[in-house]
Amino acid sequence: MMRSRAMYALLFASTVVVAQTAAPAGGSLKRHYQEGQTLTYRMTAVNDGWRYTAEASGVTKKTPAGAFVEEFRWTGMTSDGKQLALSPAMAAFRQTVSLDPSWMPGGPSLANADSKMVGPITDLFTFYVDLWLINKIGFLHRAGDHFHVPNPQPASWADGTRVILGKDHIDFDLNIQSVHEASHTAVVLVRHVPPAHPNLEFPAEWMKAPVVDTPNNWVEVTRTDDGKYEAAAGKETFDVTLTVSTEDGRILSGVMENPVITSGRLCDDAALTKCGPAQPQIIRRHIEIVLER
Repeated sequence: MMRSRAMYALLFASTVVVAQTAAPAGGSLKRHYQEGQTLTYRMTAVNDGWRYTAEASGVTKKTPAGAFVEEFRWTGMTSDGKQLALSPAMAAFRQTVSLDPSWMPGGPSLANADSKMVGPITDLFTFYVDLWLINKIGFLHRAGDHFHVPNPQPASWADGTRVILGKDHIDFDLNIQSVHEASHTAVVLVRHVPPAHPNLEFPAEWMKAPVVDTPNNWVEVTRTDDGKYEAAAGKETFDVTLTVSTEDGRILSGVMENPVITSGRLCDDAALTKCGPAQPQIIRRHIEIVLER
């Protein structure tokens, strides 16, 4: 669920960038596509103790509108060291991403995706859209260049049944960390950070107190099977570091660090006033991708 929240925040940020910049852009990290080009990524991850790997193979295609896209199919996955068999629907699933600034990102349809594949699918989307944002802006070229993309709208994952309230709010800080002429690579860092004043409403006063060093930008209230309420607030961030080829703009490797630091209570009432003691929790996700060929 956490990854789908970030996906919708990324989509909203992309519309902000479109409104602020002329299209198409590009820059020194612009992707130089060749129709029919193939590439394969291997992803390794630790998600709150769960370890998995996944592989995706893609081919470059050209849309009727003239934009280049990469169509990926997921070819394998392991879970805690054991090989998983993909369902027929998952084997037929295709995910379209692109670094072409003339193309508008769209979130992948997850209706036919295996539940364990939702994380890899949305993480690949995050890696691509983060670099797409830099290409769309088009004026980040040198080491030290950066641009902040404010996001005025929080993302929600409440379902109205079990998840009564679920929202987070993040901005995007785009950075060129280094450019290496000898190896024809650049390293970029996209930080998904809490806004100075998150646009969130907290249902209880105790949830407003910052859990760490910034105002809370994450809140969730769920109803338990026995009629109680699990409520928590805290800070969520993403740091995405990408090594990019300056020759053709391909993502050579990427690392994502996604911690969520929360303080939660188990409550007897919907107003969250009759609650037990605060319980701190840290959820950590570490995701890596490498271009294998």
